[in-house]
Amino acid sequence: MRFMHTMLRVGNLDQSIAFYTNVLGMRLLRNTEYPTGRFTNAFVGYQNEQDGPVLELTYNWDTDAYDLGTGFGHIALEVDNAYAACDAVRERGGKVSREAGPMKHGTTVIAFVEDPDGYKIELVQKKTA
Repeated sequence: MRFMHTMLRVGNLDQSIAFYTNVLGMRLLRNTEYPTGRFTNAFVGYQNEQDGPVLELTYNWDTDAYDLGTGFGHIALEVDNAYAACDAVRERGGKVSREAGPMKHGTTVIAFVEDPDGYKIELVQKKTA
């Protein structure tokens, strides 16, 4: 078995693809429309699907927004420098919802940003030896 992807339902596919590619630096791997089902799936990631997990962005043509619910936590991305990553996200038009700094009950440096639908993405600073 292997971890393939995480699926997020999005309200505006173009806006979401732009966020994950332009703000977070992922690549659009594939984008497929399903007219009979009235939805589109776009897959984004840092590596090809066969080489590691990716995000599936699902846009249901007849739904503009979703309730994020209370069960979903966040997506985590490792970064070299969380402070610089926050600056880069802001420069590219993204929203930083928690500035970089040590986590509340530990020493790991983290930050949080939000995608256009409000999904939280944790930036975890790579630990140095």
